[in-house]
Amino acid sequence: MNNLYLEVISLVERLHRQFLEVVKLELEGLSIHDINNVQAMMLFNIGDAEMTVGELTLRGCYLGSNVSYNVKKMVENGYLAHERSVHDRRSIHVRLTEKGGKLRDSLSSMHRRHGEMLTQSSLSSNDLQATSVTLRRLERFWIRAADLVQRASPHVAPANVVGPSRSGPSPNREDFSPRISSVD
Repeated sequence: MNNLYLEVISLVERLHRQFLEVVKLELEGLSIHDINNVQAMMLFNIGDAEMTVGELTLRGCYLGSNVSYNVKKMVENGYLAHERSVHDRRSIHVRLTEKGGKLRDSLSSMHRRHGEMLTQSSLSSNDLQATSVTLRRLERFWIRAADLVQRASPHVAPANVVGPSRSGPSPNREDFSPRISSVD
């Protein structure tokens, strides 16, 4: 089971990188060089919505610092418009510009083409649905696993830090073992 689990993790990473390569090639085919593939997919995921940078982070698979950098670049290159929230000056709302909308439309066309190509491949709707169900289950598993680690973290003694023993001046080997409580 462990080898299959590790294989799935590796495959998910490779698939994501391969998809980003396809987006990169699409951008090159459109002679678009002022936005990268990750930024293009962020733009696509914003769509017609107006959202904060924080909401974009929560909705996508983006790291916070990368979102801020990528939003800044897309604003500089005219794909996004941004403005500070009237109610919370720390919050910045972003939306697509006309240029951003045109690129989103091109990416939508790419997705439609891929959908049509799928009908000619060995992948069926049932295959995609089963894959989606499995990946969502894996996502829920990782969310639960992360939650368990976060709950246990105050009880885990760092392995590389040696500190005073709680039981007195002469600690034994067991005092330095991780303390993880199991939560069902």
